[in-house]
Amino acid sequence: MTIEFTKGHGTGNDFILILDKPGQLALSKDEVKKMCDRHFGIGADGLIIVKPTSKAPEVSHLLEAEPGAEWFMDYRNSDGSEAEMCGNGIRVFAKFLLENNLATLTDGSTLPIATRDGIKDVTATVNGFAVDLGLFTIGDDETLVSAAGLQVARPGLEINVGNPHVVVALADLTELTGLELVKAPLLEPVQPEGANVEFVVLDEPLVTQGVAGLTMRVHERGSGETLSCGTGVAAAAIAIRHWAGGSQNFWKVSVPGGDVAVRMFPTEDGEHVAISGPAELTYSGHWQG
Repeated sequence: MTIEFTKGHGTGNDFILILDKPGQLALSKDEVKKMCDRHFGIGADGLIIVKPTSKAPEVSHLLEAEPGAEWFMDYRNSDGSEAEMCGNGIRVFAKFLLENNLATLTDGSTLPIATRDGIKDVTATVNGFAVDLGLFTIGDDETLVSAAGLQVARPGLEINVGNPHVVVALADLTELTGLELVKAPLLEPVQPEGANVEFVVLDEPLVTQGVAGLTMRVHERGSGETLSCGTGVAAAAIAIRHWAGGSQNFWKVSVPGGDVAVRMFPTEDGEHVAISGPAELTYSGHWQG
């Protein structure tokens, strides 16, 4: 089987994108894992199947509320497991749709995209795309996180931004760079579905010209350490704001792959969080499966 694919990335978080107009491509976990392997495959943090929402039974009902959400972002982690959403991936997804004339996005317009976490609205920005991740929930501080490079377990805050996260604040950049994230951090209590784990250091000063700054590394469930995590940067900003008890709504999170902006804002159904950053398509090719 020969599969046409495109590679893309958002701040170094890279993906394989496959267009499946008939909605009939069925990749097994092992096939996804093989394609994402950086030594024996194409290499990527995740794989995205671009398919019509109407031909994806698990999300086709979303068209009732948003008929414009014609495309479904079928996201898989590099271990082959399915995921609800990917904040960097959805920006690259939007870039793929536009570059392949599958959708249009003009100044001031919105591109709705179907995901396993519902409809996400994407808009164009000067340097890429912004995506409204929607509502978020904040858990408690009772999750203990152990990781190689930390002498003792640290408390983490559970944040859900459509997918689960645990955010840990560290003292300084020395602690952050000393982490060894080859192995997944251990969570206590264990989360059956797993979680992305973000380790964060606050900038000094925290706020410059109205924007708060953070530096972050992340271990993504199903993928390992990545250069960036879109939902993770949102979770990190939400957690620090919560701990600080403040109302800071504009953030810049620096990850190894670049910078991602985060914004919290009120809506009729509650407070939403949005992220914005670049999206690039790097090359296309054929995979012989």
